[in-house]
Amino acid sequence: MTGLNIDRETALRIALAARTLPDVDLATLIEVLNQRLDAPLTLEKLSRITVTDLKTGIGSLDGEEDGEDIGGRTGLEPIKLAVRILWGETAEDDGLPTPIPYADGDMPDSIRVAIASNSGANLDGHFGSCLRYLIYQVSSDEIRFIDSRSAVEADYSDDRNGFRVKLIDDCQMLYVVSVGGPAAARIIRADIYPMKRIEGGEAESILAELQGVMRGSPPPWLAKILGVSNADRFKCYSGVEEA
Repeated sequence: MTGLNIDRETALRIALAARTLPDVDLATLIEVLNQRLDAPLTLEKLSRITVTDLKTGIGSLDGEEDGEDIGGRTGLEPIKLAVRILWGETAEDDGLPTPIPYADGDMPDSIRVAIASNSGANLDGHFGSCLRYLIYQVSSDEIRFIDSRSAVEADYSDDRNGFRVKLIDDCQMLYVVSVGGPAAARIIRADIYPMKRIEGGEAESILAELQGVMRGSPPPWLAKILGVSNADRFKCYSGVEEA
C-alpha cells in the first residue's frame, strides 16, 4: 500500500481481510473499498462496509453486476469473514488456544517449531503468504503452544522473505504447505529446517507425529537439532524417515 493515504492500522486490517478472499488480491480489495467508501480509507469508514457492498463490488469487477450469484466465485462465507475483519470484530488469532509461557529449561530436550497458518491452530499456509506462524515448543512427551506471530507486516517490508525468516529465527523447524526454492534456501541458512506438507492438517496432530519420531529413531537431521553428538547420530537410526 505504499504511496496510499492510509494509516497503518487501517492498512493492516485491509491486508488481513484480503488474505481471506480467494481470487481477490490486495489491490483489488482496495479498489473495491475506494469505490464503496471513497478515499482516503479510515477505520471509521471500514466500519460502514456491508456484505452487500463488498459482494457487489467484487462482483462488478468480475462482470457480475447483477449480483445474482451471491458472492460470485469468491463465495459468501469468505466475504462475511472479510467484512468482520474490516469492522474489527475478529482477529487473526481466532480459534487459537491461549499461549502457555515458556522459559529456557522448562522442557529438556525440546525443539521450537513454527507452523505456517491462515486459520485456527492449523497448518494451512504457504511460507510467503501465510497470515501468521504458530510457535510450539515440542519434546518427546509435551507439546506446548507458546506464541502466535503475525506475518501481515511482511507485506510492507522491502525484503518480505527476510522479514518472515527473522520472525521465526528462534525456531529449529518450520512446517509449511509450500515454499519456493529461494525462500527455502534463506530458511536453511538461518538454521531452520523446513518441512513441506502439502496436505496440511491440524497443528497438534502433525506435531504428535513429530514426537513419535523423536521418541523412536530420529533421522540424522533431527538428531542434530536435538543436540545428539555427531558420533551418535547414526548409531540408532533405522533408516526409516518420518511420515
